[in-house]
Amino acid sequence: MEFQVGDIVKLKKPHPCGSSEWKIIRVGMDFKLKCLGCGHLIMVPRKLVEKNCRGLRPGGEE
Repeated sequence: MEFQVGDIVKLKKPHPCGSSEWKIIRVGMDFKLKCLGCGHLIMVPRKLVEKNCRGLRPGGEE
C-alpha cells in the first residue's frame, strides 16, 4: 500500500474520542498521525499502520 502525506487512513480500533480516521502528517519509518475527531497527534511505526489499516482515501496535501 502506498501512503502519502495528507491521506486519510481508517484504522482497526477507534481512538477513545470515537473516531477511527487519522490524517497522515509525516511518512517514514514512523508515521505521524492526527486524529480527525479530537486532533490528537501520535507517532506510530510503519509496520503497525500497515497491519491495522482498514481503508485509505486520498486527501489533499495542505
